[in-house]
Order: sequence, then structure tokens, then C-alpha cells
Amino acid sequence: MRIKVEYSTVYDYSLPASAMIQLLRVEPHAHEDQTVLSWRVDVDADGSLRRSTDVFGNIVHMFYADHPLTRMAFTVGGEVETIDTHGIIRGSNEPLPPAIFLRQSELTIPDKAIQDFARAHRHDSDVDTLHALQLALREQMVFDTEATGTGTDAVTAFASGRGVCQDYTHVFCAAARHLGIPARYVSGHYVRDETQPAGHAWAEAWIEELGWVGFDPTNGQSTTEAHLRVAVGLDYQDAAPVRGARRGGGAETMHVAVSAFDADLSQ
Repeated sequence: MRIKVEYSTVYDYSLPASAMIQLLRVEPHAHEDQTVLSWRVDVDADGSLRRSTDVFGNIVHMFYADHPLTRMAFTVGGEVETIDTHGIIRGSNEPLPPAIFLRQSELTIPDKAIQDFARAHRHDSDVDTLHALQLALREQMVFDTEATGTGTDAVTAFASGRGVCQDYTHVFCAAARHLGIPARYVSGHYVRDETQPAGHAWAEAWIEELGWVGFDPTNGQSTTEAHLRVAVGLDYQDAAPVRGARRGGGAETMHVAVSAFDADLSQ
């Protein structure tokens, strides 16, 4: 599938914001399952944009504004060719061993309810266990964009039974790690027919005989050619598309618009 992405984030401030720094994880890595045909990262403000790689192997851009701002916009886009591998990730940049992703993070520490949920869906094989976990989450949780925020942890989301893809993924990772299966958070894009207010998130789990395999508990399926991987980490904080800091600025308003569609079907 040839996926075309258009992604914009616009910040407006009631007062000038100075010392603006933004960290962007918005550019995908190429690997055997996805070929980056073109990609761009644009900022409509004066400053310095520096590209590097973080500890997880993600491509990151750091933007440092030259002057105080009352408005700033990031525009990201490009085309990526993907192939369906039944969720198996091949040839990806892996600077860290899988065991790192057994660590529970601030947003994925399980309570007794998540531990019991994980044990209730344990099967003889890790593959069957992971499929059971994602299908159970799909059935037990309700997708609700108003129920949680970016700082909501797995325990809170699971207890409420409501959340967005970020929450489903945090609970999945917490449960898998509790069972001794390395699991990581993935941010990226999922092909849809409409513009969305955010990207997508899912998980990847390490299976000895297969390597990293993608699981999308929000949709109750293994990842497909419609999933475009961008960044990975222990949780949302490690893979968030945009994070930043500033001095002043007063009240902040942020508007995000994301579209990811099959470029071949749009012709």
C-alpha cells in the first residue's frame, strides 16, 4: 500500500512565548516492511531544526525558536510504501535488546485488576496469549475520546473501561510485561477515510521465534499494511509525536489534523 500522510499541528498563545523548544517524533524509519518514498518536516517560524536519533532508534527533530512567538505551526507529510507481513516487523532499527521492554513505565504499571486480567488470558504460547489480550481489550473497553488525556495511565483507563488507542496500548503493554513478554508502545498512522484529530497508537510484542510483532488492541487485529510505524518507546511519553517547553505564552490552544490514506485509491 502506498500511504500518503498529511499532518499539521498549530499552536496559538495568548501572550508571546519565548525560549520555545519542540521535540518532534514524526518521521518514520525505513525498514523491510515500509519504504519511505518522500518525507518533509516544515516549521513556519524562524529557528533551528536539528535531526538526530534517540535511544530507541526513533528519528527526532529538535526545533529551537529564534524569537518569541504567538503562533507556530508544524507541517509533516510524505508517502510511504508498506507491505503486509501479518504483523511481523523485519529489518527495523533496533539499538536496544527486547528485555528493555519488560520494564514497566510510569504509564504502564499494572495494578491487581490488570494483573488478574493478564493471567486470565494466558495461553500455552505467547502468540495465543497476545491475541487473547488484544481481543479481550477490544471487547471490554469502549473507545471514548473524552474519557482520558495524554497523561492517563493504564490503571485509570482500565478501571474506567474507556479510552483511546493510547490507553488500549498502555493496558496491553502492562499486561504483556506482567506475563514476562517484552512489549512496546508504537505511535504512527492508520489508513482511514477521514481526517483525524490525532495519529494512531498500537503495540509490538517480542516473540522469540518471530521477533517483534504488531498488535492493535483498539481494532482487535494484528497490524497490517495500513499501519505506518513512526516511533517506539516504553509508553506514550517516549513516542509522542510532539513534546515541548516554553517560557510564558499565557493560554495555549493546539489544533491537530491528521490524514493518512491509500494514495493509489485516491487517484
